[in-house]
Amino acid sequence: MRKPIALTASLGVFFLLSLCATAAESYPRPDPVPGGIAIVELGLDTPIPPSVFYGKKRVLVRRAGEQWQAVVGLPLSSKAGIHKLRIVAAQNKVYQREFSVHTKKYKEQHLVIKNKRMVNPTTEDMKRIRSEKKIIGAALSRWTEQAHVATQFILPVTGRLSSPFGLRRFFNKQPRKPHSGLDIAAAQGTIIRAPADGTVITLGDYFFNGNTVFIDNGQGLITMYCHMSEISVKPGMKIRQGEPIGKVGMTGRVTGPHLHWSVSLNNARVEPELFLK
Repeated sequence: MRKPIALTASLGVFFLLSLCATAAESYPRPDPVPGGIAIVELGLDTPIPPSVFYGKKRVLVRRAGEQWQAVVGLPLSSKAGIHKLRIVAAQNKVYQREFSVHTKKYKEQHLVIKNKRMVNPTTEDMKRIRSEKKIIGAALSRWTEQAHVATQFILPVTGRLSSPFGLRRFFNKQPRKPHSGLDIAAAQGTIIRAPADGTVITLGDYFFNGNTVFIDNGQGLITMYCHMSEISVKPGMKIRQGEPIGKVGMTGRVTGPHLHWSVSLNNARVEPELFLK
């Protein structure tokens, strides 16, 4: 009778170690807070992935072992409490899954911007900003069906992490929206490399963001790169992880050369460091 018990114990230990290994290698890391990511088990083992919605936004779905799970981007404006997903499975069966979002308070950052128009734009500037906002919004809300989405990234630039994600920002003592990306300070001309495989959506020179590139990484996962001095890619190009996409600059609203890197998931800007090993 002892041998079966020993075997059962060994299998149990092996199973726990396997779970730990899977969790350790799984990216992005879950952090269900405003600006974070919730990983929600859907309790489905169907061969075809379900369609999942957070509000009206489609959500990235991936297989984890024998089950499907949703990878949900949480906007910085999210409130703490119980949130719901709507799942549309085979034969249009609809049901819900609940998950909890916890509170998080981000630090403040006070910056002095010498170019006053970058803090208080003119009427003509506002016309340009509104026009650009539509282009940027269309890129960030893009959805591409893709069976496998790479969610373990590399850092796009070697440099100092100068401004973390989520900072409550004040420009010339005036409050502005929270920082929706990660700033990496580096010398002008430093090469920027793609953190993961993707397709270039669009690029342009925008009032606040300067020279910018948008990359579609699949299923609503979009990455944005701002303030570049040079852009070395074109719309429609397929990019592999580690390939150059441009160089660090100081175009747009900046206080020095750096890359502003944003990660958008179901059109919610989330903490880029959750995707990094």
